[in-house]
Amino acid sequence: MAPSATSNGHSNGTSKLSWDSFHNTIDGKPDNAKSSRHGINPATEENSSTVPVASQEDVDRAMVAAKKAFKTWSAVPYAERQKAVRAFADALEAEKEGFAKLLTKEQGKPIMFAQMEIDAAVSWLRGAASHDLPEERFEDDEKILLVRYTPLGVAVGIVPWNFPILLACGKIGMSLVTGNPIIIKPSPFTPAGGLKLVELGQQFFPPGVLQGLSGDDNLGIWLVEHETPAKISFTGSTATGKKVMASASKTLKRVTLELGGKDPAIILDDVNIEEVAAKIATYAFLNSGQICIAIKRIYVHEKIIDEFRDAMVRYTKTLKLGEGNEEGVFLGPIQNKMQYDRVQGFFDDAKKEKMNIAVGGVNPSGKGYYITPTIVDRPAEDSRLVLEEPFGPIVPLLSFSTDDEAIEKANNTHYGLGGSIWSSNLERANKLAMKIEAGTVWVNTHTDLDPRVPFGGHKHSGMGAENGTAGLKSYCNSQTLFLKK
Repeated sequence: MAPSATSNGHSNGTSKLSWDSFHNTIDGKPDNAKSSRHGINPATEENSSTVPVASQEDVDRAMVAAKKAFKTWSAVPYAERQKAVRAFADALEAEKEGFAKLLTKEQGKPIMFAQMEIDAAVSWLRGAASHDLPEERFEDDEKILLVRYTPLGVAVGIVPWNFPILLACGKIGMSLVTGNPIIIKPSPFTPAGGLKLVELGQQFFPPGVLQGLSGDDNLGIWLVEHETPAKISFTGSTATGKKVMASASKTLKRVTLELGGKDPAIILDDVNIEEVAAKIATYAFLNSGQICIAIKRIYVHEKIIDEFRDAMVRYTKTLKLGEGNEEGVFLGPIQNKMQYDRVQGFFDDAKKEKMNIAVGGVNPSGKGYYITPTIVDRPAEDSRLVLEEPFGPIVPLLSFSTDDEAIEKANNTHYGLGGSIWSSNLERANKLAMKIEAGTVWVNTHTDLDPRVPFGGHKHSGMGAENGTAGLKSYCNSQTLFLKK
């Protein structure tokens, strides 16, 4: 008889979480490590939660537990693994308010967007559990050909700080449904939420199946270079993704890399200007611009660019900047000091190069890593602002004269994560959407994701895919069987 998905000794019911302590989880047990550190609340610059700092010995112990768990978890029937992930999703939904408050405290995003992140995380877990991976079968008079998908082994999920719960759940769901134990490494900037998420999961998965380790800059290196994992799922910067890929290549680990973006939005000359300008500003400044698929280049037809700019400026001035629990706040702080300094560098460039600031441009002083939403009107197309990803609320507004020119400019980048076309003529927009070189392209919207379909990037925006059947297969080996009749 195959082992049960809940054979960890816990009951199937959920217990309430405590929000005043955080620990690593190794082999189903809380583990506090020998040293600890504090997170930083980006709104106040004060110490946030105390979290453990994992050692190399802790990594080794987690790997031993995961390797042992793989033997039993991979033998659990697929349907039971799906059931366990769905139960985990239900438990996360029940703890929504606690996770949302913690997100606002350690990540900085406004509480309404923190709640939306938890909702999306629940949806992604359920989405992962909704897919099947049936065998493919072909036969003739002499033989049967079977193609099946078997779990790879131990996986490692390296999670960034911009959507720490959502992106952790994306990796957890795909990995566990396909039979692979996973070790989650949350960002050192947002460690508490990821640790609490893994703690919650212990009620639904056997020891060693879902583990969580918080640490310093060494932790990612130890995990990627370790001989045990068969799979690394990394979300983060392109520069770090290249290092992960180089390191993983030494042991031929499979990798999924979801990296940076420089998403273009192409606004054609037939749009409703007031309505679309508000949406473009929203998708550019959502999460304070700290979204890999945020709009980062705005291309507007030259016939309407001045009117469109003025409408964007009017709407941007209505967006409230502040601490995430204040009523009506749309933009919280930049998440950490390192990123804050990087975004400030783009403001320094704008001042030095005397760029035309349409709105914003001056940032508040005092406590907290706050950046004012800023639109730069037609900077040089070879400027750093146009070519690089600030990952903050500052965007260039650029022009084009023909549809072909718009596509050429949009594709003139090393990135290829997302892009969007905006038009009242859907036939025209849909045709142009097909020409964008990116993993996800939208018409008359931006940033929408769906757990039923793959999400990944082209060019330097990554390789492989999360979500959908393609995401599940990325955690599997395909095996072809030639069976004699």
